[in-house]
Amino acid sequence: MEAFPQRLRAVLEERRAAGLYRQCQTLESGQGPLVRLGGREYLNFCSNDYLGLASHPKVIESLRAAARIWGVGSGASHLVCGHSEPHRALEEALAELTGRPRALLFSSGYAANTGILHALLQTGDSVLQDRLNHASLLDGGLHSGARLRRFAHNDCADLARKLARATGPALVAVDGVFSMDGDSAPLGAIARVCEQHQAWLMVDDAHGFGITGADGAGSVAAAGLGLAEVPVLMATLGKALGTSGAFVAGSELLIEGLIQSTRNYIYTTAMPPALAAASLTALGLLREEAWRRDQLAALVAAFRRGAAELGLPLMAADSAIQPLLVGDAARAVELSQQLRDRGILISAIRPPTVPAGTSRLRITLSAAHTPEQVERLLATLAEIWPRA
Repeated sequence: MEAFPQRLRAVLEERRAAGLYRQCQTLESGQGPLVRLGGREYLNFCSNDYLGLASHPKVIESLRAAARIWGVGSGASHLVCGHSEPHRALEEALAELTGRPRALLFSSGYAANTGILHALLQTGDSVLQDRLNHASLLDGGLHSGARLRRFAHNDCADLARKLARATGPALVAVDGVFSMDGDSAPLGAIARVCEQHQAWLMVDDAHGFGITGADGAGSVAAAGLGLAEVPVLMATLGKALGTSGAFVAGSELLIEGLIQSTRNYIYTTAMPPALAAASLTALGLLREEAWRRDQLAALVAAFRRGAAELGLPLMAADSAIQPLLVGDAARAVELSQQLRDRGILISAIRPPTVPAGTSRLRITLSAAHTPEQVERLLATLAEIWPRA
């Protein structure tokens, strides 16, 4: 009976000794550029609320109004009696924005990725993934029964070599924008390699959807690619849209096939209808308030200019995710604490989330930030960096 407690204690001790112990932070306010934590206000640079929609008055009111009609919970899975009118409307709007025949909602991005890969792949297939893909894609590949091979980050030549040696039907899965490095996949080049080797391409656009492409349609649209080049497009609603959940968009055949065979869809309670209604409102705001994407791009450019002037080792990223490379995990934690002491909230990202020796401060910008807040961040980094 002591085996499990001993194992758990060993894991905790190992994480503490390596400086990798993680703890939850409990916010005392809603999401925004300023948040409250432990009775103190902080300037928040670690949220994925890229467009500042999580606290948008129209999104909040949409959630309230829909809850009065549809209640709080969905009551069941989609295929039992949990699929309501707001779900249908959101799926149709997501399909239209991404230029695909259909879309299918999931409760989370993790559930979507693992479920999709498990449904599409089987023993004897090959799944090839970028080395820096999100954990949900990697876990989905590992548990699918297919042979998983990882190729060097954004290296199309390495992908082509591995595809040439792949056995059985092949599926390539990549992030559109990589969540920890903030750089983008060369989707056009990857699509050409997939076409040459008759492989399907799946793109997880969690951090590109809503930000890039016409009306925020995402990385695939920004690369000029469509359904033929990218048969499987997944994205989340909890980043740029500021709500929660995820979707996959694709052909009629793909969506019908996933409905019939994806366990993560069949055996999970549907997202609350009110949340779907709020997401639909946020989707409309992508068109109505396009200035948010322009504002975000301007802030990213200003931050990168300022960081370059200070000689800070930013990684090569043009997205809202701006990682500041530290290297040592303990040093990253120390820097994060120094920022917190000065009223700025930024997470230290350490292994196993990122490879050993690449610990970093993951700085994320939002359209809700002001230029003055970005200047304050730069001034504080200039103050603490030489002392680290």
